[in-house]
Amino acid sequence: MASPRRSPNIHRPDSKGGRFLVVEAGFYENIAGMLREGAQRAFGSAGALVDVVAVPGALEIPIAMALALEHAESRQQPFDGAVALGCVIRGETYHFEIVANECARALTQLAMSRRLAFGNGVLSVENEEQALSRANPAQGDKGGDAARAALSLYRLRLELKPVPNLNTGAL
Repeated sequence: MASPRRSPNIHRPDSKGGRFLVVEAGFYENIAGMLREGAQRAFGSAGALVDVVAVPGALEIPIAMALALEHAESRQQPFDGAVALGCVIRGETYHFEIVANECARALTQLAMSRRLAFGNGVLSVENEEQALSRANPAQGDKGGDAARAALSLYRLRLELKPVPNLNTGAL
């Protein structure tokens, strides 16, 4: 299997002072723990601060993220980005599709509507073996990948920040 192409700016450790929210679904506790470990390692390498919120399952991630983002903004302490971590393993019923699809849809909608520096580390897999392989920071490191995605978007937002127009004539 081919390795994913990685952007050169995602590994730059220049996010010191950035504050990120991690929302973790603990339904598969050991998998969630590995995802969180990878994310925290990536944020730590970048010098970013992290607040973690735990929820029971993947469907609760989007609403918990929206609530935590809103709460932080109301206290004038907004997050610079967010990461979702969790796992959905295919079972014998249609429930897998509902949970995986609705979680991804709601997270994408939230990230787009808020222009959020976001990383999606919610695994949708066929079995526990696939989940463990992807979650393990020494193998797939999907938690770290999600954190690096959020960091990359955060840096992009900083680079694209509007510059004040000095030609307006106003003093």
